[in-house]
Amino acid sequence: MTAPVALVTGAGGFIGSHLVERLLADGYGVRALCQYDSTGSVGWLAGLEAPSSPGGGPDGRLDIHLGDVRDARSVRCLVDGVDVVFHLAALIAIPYSYQAPSSFVDTNVVGTLNVLEAVRDAGVRMVHTSTSEVYGTPESVPIRETHRLCGQSPYSASKIAADQLCEAYARSFGTPVVTLRPFNTFGPRQSARAVIPTVLGQLLAGASRVRLGSLTPCRDFTYVTDTVDGFVRMAEADLPAGTVVQLGTGRTVSVADLLAACCAVTGRTAEPVCDGQRIRPAASEVQILQSEPVRAAQLLGWMPTVELEEGLRRTAGWLRGRADPRTASRYQR
Repeated sequence: MTAPVALVTGAGGFIGSHLVERLLADGYGVRALCQYDSTGSVGWLAGLEAPSSPGGGPDGRLDIHLGDVRDARSVRCLVDGVDVVFHLAALIAIPYSYQAPSSFVDTNVVGTLNVLEAVRDAGVRMVHTSTSEVYGTPESVPIRETHRLCGQSPYSASKIAADQLCEAYARSFGTPVVTLRPFNTFGPRQSARAVIPTVLGQLLAGASRVRLGSLTPCRDFTYVTDTVDGFVRMAEADLPAGTVVQLGTGRTVSVADLLAACCAVTGRTAEPVCDGQRIRPAASEVQILQSEPVRAAQLLGWMPTVELEEGLRRTAGWLRGRADPRTASRYQR
């Protein structure tokens, strides 16, 4: 029996590289799309090979391509011949979205449109990656998939547009696309600008004063291996086109409490210092994101398995192994 082949866009980034590893371990062939740049970097896929075949040696199941989801022709070529598409490629830096919103529309909206068109023509299944940021500050918690969407940053607005395109293609053309909406994922390889590697990196570098933005926002953190498990389950579940499922633990912690937890796992003591560059405009800050994980359990059989504190210990251990923990990761999803 021929192994299924998956296309992963954004494969060289944080979640994408972990997903590629999981798919290879599960026996998939993987066509990995990494964004082209002048260095030819494949991000966190550098040095990664498919597990050895039973006869010994690599079995050629990992096929890496440099390209860009904004190029419709190359996307069509990559989709041809695969069984499922995991669409993770996106610009995700919220602070940068205030400075260059059109870049987010080009990649997150037009790029998603290109993938949808290719999937529609090929008739293959697509798992689209959303974000909990599409909810904005919620009207009530825990948040369910039916909660209204609210763009409180150019980034979140671009992701809402991408989500709505997926819904429209499912309704209009029967395109076999489903949407997975992770809450805040963390773990090894995450960008150093994200809050957990920011805190852990400063603590491990010996800082006694940790530079942070607002301390009051609350987030629902999921360890990356649990998020990746949700992606695989979403692809393999028999769900109607247009289905939306969110992934989260149902537990929230404030940034202040997160700092305390990071201090505990690293054995360090530090006080927060406000970094104005990390403060969002007042009406743009999302105050709380707390998931209701019931639907993921019902439809996917998914439940988180790694507690926040254990995930922090694993992430800190990975950062300790890096040459410079303050710049532990440079790549996006």
